Amino acid sequence: MTAHYIAQAERFAGERRSTDAGWLTGTRRAALDRFAALGIPTTQDEEWRFTSVAPIGDARFALAHNGARSVRRADVDAFQWSGPRSATLVFVNGRYVQELSEIGRLPAGVRVGALSNAMETRDAAGASFTRVADADRHAFTALNTAFLADGAVISVADGVVLPAPVHVVFLSAGDSPTMAHPRVLVEAGASSQVSIVESYGGAGLSAYWTNGVTEISAAQNATVHHYKIQRESPESFHLGAMYVHAAKDANVVCYSISFGGSLARNDVNVVLDGEGAGCTLNGLYLSDGSRLVDNHTAIDHAKPHCASREVYKGILADKSRAVFNGKIIVRPDAQKTDAKQTNKALLLSEDAQINTKPQLEIFANDVKCTHGAAIGQMDDDAIFYLRARGLGEADARQMLIRAFAGDVIGQMPLEALRAQVDEAFVRRLPGWHV
Repeated sequence: MTAHYIAQAERFAGERRSTDAGWLTGTRRAALDRFAALGIPTTQDEEWRFTSVAPIGDARFALAHNGARSVRRADVDAFQWSGPRSATLVFVNGRYVQELSEIGRLPAGVRVGALSNAMETRDAAGASFTRVADADRHAFTALNTAFLADGAVISVADGVVLPAPVHVVFLSAGDSPTMAHPRVLVEAGASSQVSIVESYGGAGLSAYWTNGVTEISAAQNATVHHYKIQRESPESFHLGAMYVHAAKDANVVCYSISFGGSLARNDVNVVLDGEGAGCTLNGLYLSDGSRLVDNHTAIDHAKPHCASREVYKGILADKSRAVFNGKIIVRPDAQKTDAKQTNKALLLSEDAQINTKPQLEIFANDVKCTHGAAIGQMDDDAIFYLRARGLGEADARQMLIRAFAGDVIGQMPLEALRAQVDEAFVRRLPGWHV
């Protein structure tokens, strides 16, 4: 199946060779060569031991064409929240759609727009592209780069505070098995503040593959809040990788919400590369039917006095499966590291299954690192307690599930977005025989 996607990428490169800049053509070529060397991972690879991507190869997805005409304003509005936004960038099949996007009046020093414009001139944003993402070791990141055509760029200058979040909406549309390779580049200057929301979904599709990559660079003392809301169609495949580089005293907070897809994999890779840098990773996922949700996180404490906090929670029903692999690395010079990881899963069926693997790789001696994993079913005593106070069994179970998920949803600082995510979460529960 690797050969199929190599052929697709070579055809794509040939079509664009006469119009694209030489540096971009070279970047794509190098990425494709790396993808060919790595190959599509199998369950023989340790990082993919519990997650088979064979269905992606069997489907033989083709690069999606421009599907903007099949997407309506209502399709975009379904992902919007009631609060203010600095901008909304809409991409259909990975291509920017100006007619559906809205960019308000931005503060001086803020740039929000299509990555294709930056790449044409290789300005500051274009030059930073691929600097954070690791295509050398990750095959699907290399493949994303080999197909690079468009994406979102959010650049905030030193000392600038963006008062409202930027919303980036990625929609897939088409009638045949298609794939898209969206890209997001975020650059937060020194002492800047910015929030980004990425929404993923499909517009009337039965089967498609989204292979996304996000790069976040947070300069000294910058604050970045990032939200990924994944609500793909039930038959879709979603592979997403996020790469974060945090400099001295920078703080990056990320929320990953996975509500859709037949197969959903989220890779989050953070490097705390300056003293006092910190990150928070919070995740919530639902899985039912025979779906699979896989979360892989890696936090690299490369410098002293850095802190990280991580909470991932999953709710599984029917014969669904989940994977959580959380790695914390503490480098030899990273003394005074403070890291805490928590992973919990709630199984609503005896057939549901999760494979969890917390990892600590510590090469310094003056650190504080902890991890905990808990997997369980509904608490019968708690259900009995609530029913004794007048609730029906279904309502009692829903209340307990919402309380379980509330540790993640309730921490989201954007109130309007938090309400929207909670509403989407509650909408999913009645059909789960809870």
